[in-house]
Amino acid sequence: MTTVAASLRVMIWVQHLLGTGHLERMRRIAEALSDRDVDVHFVTGGVPLEGRMPEGVRIVQLPPVKVTDASFKPLRDVHGAPIDDTFKLDRARRLIAAYDAAAPQVVLFETFPFGRRSLRFELLPLMDRIGATTPRPCVLASIRDILQLEEKAGRDVESWSWARQWFDEILVHGDPSFVSLEETFPLATDGAVPIFYTGYVTAPGSALPRAPLVEQREVVVSAGGGSTGSHVLHAAIDARDHSSLRALTWRVLVGPGIAQEEFDRLRERAGAGIVVERNRLDFPALLARARVSVSQGGYNTVMDVLRSGVPAVVVPFEQGSETEQRMRTQRLAARGALTLVEERDLAPRTLASAIDRTASRSASPAAPFSMDGAQRSAERIVELARGASAVARG
Repeated sequence: MTTVAASLRVMIWVQHLLGTGHLERMRRIAEALSDRDVDVHFVTGGVPLEGRMPEGVRIVQLPPVKVTDASFKPLRDVHGAPIDDTFKLDRARRLIAAYDAAAPQVVLFETFPFGRRSLRFELLPLMDRIGATTPRPCVLASIRDILQLEEKAGRDVESWSWARQWFDEILVHGDPSFVSLEETFPLATDGAVPIFYTGYVTAPGSALPRAPLVEQREVVVSAGGGSTGSHVLHAAIDARDHSSLRALTWRVLVGPGIAQEEFDRLRERAGAGIVVERNRLDFPALLARARVSVSQGGYNTVMDVLRSGVPAVVVPFEQGSETEQRMRTQRLAARGALTLVEERDLAPRTLASAIDRTASRSASPAAPFSMDGAQRSAERIVELARGASAVARG
């Protein structure tokens, strides 16, 4: 039987550049919408990743762009060449065509207008197209719990002016009892754009139960899906010989953003008892059987770790001017939810000591915030889409 939601159409724009966290978060929201029989048009502009695209939705792949380091400059095509004006014009035209084909009641933008300014060449024309649509769809921003603190004067002011001009609501995938948007984006205190906290977006379903201690036979090391975490993986390999857990298997997971040459170096460096392989889709199951997790502090990795209850050592990514992972990790460490090791302290013996201390805990405490963000995001988007649909029917 056709449900009321079956007539609802939502377009999601998402652009992963360095890591894969934004894509994973939007994938979970898209699938939660699809479960509610919403017609989801998932417009993605990053390099395609096998097994990482949402199921049950329409995938629209724009010509991919990426970056190679934390400067986020320049934008490059799939072959690594900087993109030119012809490339930009083609993407902008394809994006508008995708919007026209979707005819959505809601358009959801990942990060923009609080980031992704390097994609202005396609986003500003799309905003003009949306503004000229009658009836105009509801326009939403989708952002993680903590925004990157801007160093350049005027950027936050420009972002907020765009939000006030074009956006109907901001979905913050976090919990204000842990961190509020205003803490990393003070301009939001004026209340000019409504803010809706969804809770943290995590994998669907219940968390897997922790394996008994005698079955926790691995130390699982990961660094997300980007290209920047290999120093953590190398440090963990070197730390094994200094750890009281060296008799366990150490499983080192290498993200798709790390080049094959670096992957090969990691495998060559690993000795007996260390398994080096590419990231696995069963990561939550690995955590359920792990004695300790060692990782960077990205949103999705931390949420998977907290849900699993595995004792965790986290090394927040701080290259360039990055502040987001450090802030999240510090707050969780202060609550006893994990062990923080700073990048500047990433020596083998220091890391091994942190791993051993963390392993003395049987489990991490429960997450100090709501973790049903995908479901609550979908519910809110459906509510707004129904409102826009009612307005359209007049």
